[in-house]
Amino acid sequence: MGIVKLSQSFRTKVTPDRMFKALILDSHNLAPQLMFSSIKSIEFLQGKGEPGTIKQINFTEASQYNYVKHRIDAIDEEKCMCKYTFIEGDALMDKLDHITYEVKFEPYGYGGCVCKITSEYYTKENVEIKEEDIEHGKDRAIGMYEVVEAYLLAHPHAYT
Repeated sequence: MGIVKLSQSFRTKVTPDRMFKALILDSHNLAPQLMFSSIKSIEFLQGKGEPGTIKQINFTEASQYNYVKHRIDAIDEEKCMCKYTFIEGDALMDKLDHITYEVKFEPYGYGGCVCKITSEYYTKENVEIKEEDIEHGKDRAIGMYEVVEAYLLAHPHAYT
């Protein structure tokens, strides 16, 4: 099993706690509303958001994927940090066993934050994957964060 590790970050004008609440704690409500063309729904299959919780993201017909399941491995509201693992779904293609993510929102400037995302792609045996193969997923993740940032900037009282 091979591992490809990627890190990315971007700055936002939204506070860490608001980004964390919107993107992590309430993503099951907010993501289908804001990204309705690609995300149909997010369901809790097990748990309520604590470590061990399993969620299923159901994509729309417009998406190239049907669904993905992820498990919350760690969550720290004070530090605005979450670790989770994609454990099942066609978004893993036939190449990946699982993908782990660590997301942190750290204060930056006057009222903004830096969103740091570290992902580790674990390939199935005898499968090689290159960074170029996963660029699309990286771009989609950043795009989702930017949509949420725009929403929060337009709605300054949301998630306060």
